Amino acid sequence: MSVPSLHSLFQANRYPGRSVVWARTLDGAMCGGYLLTGRSQASRARALRLRDHELVVGPTGPAENDPLRHYVAAAQCDGWLVFGNGEQVATVADRLSKGQPAAVALDRFDYEPDPPIFTPRITVIVDVSSPANAWFGAARRSLGDRTSTNVLILSVRDLAPGDAVLMTTYVSDGHRIVTGEPFLEGLTTAADQEELLDELWEALDPHYRVAAATFTPHGLAKATLRHQG
Repeated sequence: MSVPSLHSLFQANRYPGRSVVWARTLDGAMCGGYLLTGRSQASRARALRLRDHELVVGPTGPAENDPLRHYVAAAQCDGWLVFGNGEQVATVADRLSKGQPAAVALDRFDYEPDPPIFTPRITVIVDVSSPANAWFGAARRSLGDRTSTNVLILSVRDLAPGDAVLMTTYVSDGHRIVTGEPFLEGLTTAADQEELLDELWEALDPHYRVAAATFTPHGLAKATLRHQG
């Protein structure tokens, strides 16, 4: 079975919502990515900003705080890098700082309270001292009538140069929205962090893309950022 490129995975998904990527670029470095897309005016009026040891999603102008749209998207704390699509990032970082194992820190979350979509909460944890080890967590609603949360915890180890793992909140043509696959594997041709940002940005549909960032486990403060417009 052939592994698709990251570019083709995003090209086939016009509106992926929010996405997390963990990859080993061709220079051998581990690299994370966080991507924002949006359909509504409020979702598009957002930006990624660096603040201390955090990457924050905030409004581009005066706006009331909306915890489903505005949150810490990435944080470095006590030897861990955590990134994801909502306020659970801060909670996971706090649990890790209290000594909880990664798999435990990713548990006990619910999907977002935004019917009828019920957006998954997706999160990545990286051990900065051993960045070949990462954990993905996803809190998802059942596709059936059951309202309890399915929690997926995926351990990813020893990616080879060019390997990438991806989670998206949605699979959508921009009109009909369903929640994304639990996880996807892809290939990157990026040589480094900056090229990975270029690759991901060019793969996103310009009609929906809002912002993107790439960063290394040790270098969140030096994240590379891109915004539409």
